[in-house]
Amino acid sequence: DGMGGAQAGEVASKAAVQAFEGGLPDGNPEQVIESSIGQANRVIHERAQTDPALSGMGTTITTASVDAEGEEVVIGHVGDSRAYRLRDGILQRLTRDHSLVEEMRRRGQITEEQAEDHPQRSIITRALGPEPEVQVDVQTVPSKPGDLFLLCSDGLTTMIADERITEIITTAPSLDAATRTLVDEANRAGGRDNITVVLFQVEDPENPLPRDEQPTRVAPPRLRRPRGDRPDDRRRRPGVGRIAARVAIVVAIVVVAGAAAVVGSRQVWFLGTDSAGRVALYRGLPYELPFDLDLYQQRYSSPIQTSELSARQRDAVTGHSLRSRDDATSLIEDIESREGL
Repeated sequence: DGMGGAQAGEVASKAAVQAFEGGLPDGNPEQVIESSIGQANRVIHERAQTDPALSGMGTTITTASVDAEGEEVVIGHVGDSRAYRLRDGILQRLTRDHSLVEEMRRRGQITEEQAEDHPQRSIITRALGPEPEVQVDVQTVPSKPGDLFLLCSDGLTTMIADERITEIITTAPSLDAATRTLVDEANRAGGRDNITVVLFQVEDPENPLPRDEQPTRVAPPRLRRPRGDRPDDRRRRPGVGRIAARVAIVVAIVVVAGAAAVVGSRQVWFLGTDSAGRVALYRGLPYELPFDLDLYQQRYSSPIQTSELSARQRDAVTGHSLRSRDDATSLIEDIESREGL
């Protein structure tokens, strides 16, 4: 789920997809997934540092890698897109959102019900791009023939309850029909965010599904994304029953570029004024939430008083514009240089 504005979000999402083009190399599946996502993060971060128009860009990512026997699925995850497993009619969420609301819920500050409709639920705490290194959640999930796996952006899960998602998948005549119904229903419910759905079924390699029943990925045509290169990506992704490599993999990537999202509290910087009236550098978001939860930390105080600045400089400090670390540091250095420090 891309962030940083439409253009920047598209660039970040495309870079994440390209990290997986051509499949994955041999090796320990968890390490390969973690390494590939880490490489995508570095590419996105470096581009953001060299192009001011892309400053602050990032994307979430959720991947699934299936072994040749269909006995294990390796999930790689950063952000608030999700992975689910549907087994015996029970939908189980496999990933934990890297979001402010999820952290508040885990601390017991809000309930599960409050988290579903919380106004800050779009604030994520981890993404590809904002920092040179990123922590990737990787896990290996047991699987068996008949298991269905769902990867999706939060544009689906914020619009449709898990119970309804389960009902749609279990009653649809095919995986293709299920994905289309999920996207259509999310749009009818409001479609307030980008919607991407990946649905695949683990099968017995000895009895693969017919070709027309292979898993597919569907996104609504009305969404604007650089998703022109994504259809080719989809065609290259093999169905589980058609994998021939020694370490066979299906990689389904949930990276939807779209409108600007609110970035995580650990990934952006801004200038402000400290308690003594001095120009200060903060990491995070310039917001204070209930439960005494601040989304920022002061990292530096300048000897310059905000009141001594020119009107233009003062606006740059008090406007609390979200910036990359380098941009924010450069601005405060420029202010100090102009003041003779």
